[in-house]
Amino acid sequence: MPTDAAHRAFKDSLYGQLARVGKTLGSPHRLELIELLAQSERTVESLANETGMSMANASQHLQSLRDAGLVASRKQGLFVHYRLADDSVFALSKALRTVGERRLADIERLVRDHFGARSDPEPVSMDALLERAGSGKVVILDTRPAVEYAAGHIVGALSMPIDELEQRLSRLPKSKEYVAYCRGPYCVYADRAVELLRASGRRARRLEDGFPDWKAAGHPVEQGASTS
Repeated sequence: MPTDAAHRAFKDSLYGQLARVGKTLGSPHRLELIELLAQSERTVESLANETGMSMANASQHLQSLRDAGLVASRKQGLFVHYRLADDSVFALSKALRTVGERRLADIERLVRDHFGARSDPEPVSMDALLERAGSGKVVILDTRPAVEYAAGHIVGALSMPIDELEQRLSRLPKSKEYVAYCRGPYCVYADRAVELLRASGRRARRLEDGFPDWKAAGHPVEQGASTS
């Protein structure tokens, strides 16, 4: 058995390593990068453009995430592509989100002020959608960018990027019920889709969670570009 001193040194080293992960997550930019990478592999350029960061700044944050073992990268030609190291990284970010929502009143206020009366109409839970997905009465719309849909989406979902929805409304039958989803609870794409669909006389609700949550729950997913 190790001595008390050796065990103390082990504990100090162990928690020091775990603190590396916590320290790396202590940046709002890195948390957003993790959320985006939970959707699909992305280049530094695309991440910088979406987050409003400079290329140099985005690259520095991604390097910090890689040093902590949270993301992996590959180079293809002139571009470096990043992805989450594994599914546990998203689970970690979701746990952080859950604790924050439960313990920090400021988060509830921010979400309420930004999204307003989001409970009308009531969102659809993952379990409820899973039960109804095979009925043929519900059409599932993935409102994320097409590249994210191609990387992975709910089985049977149609790719309907929010910036294309208004132009494609006429192709969506009014007799159907629609459930729209996007990246997660803080993404606005699904909310905007529901607004457009309901304003056009269609029945629509948003999924309570995003695609990464659906995947993490072990529900059926598939890859590939939309054929619609």
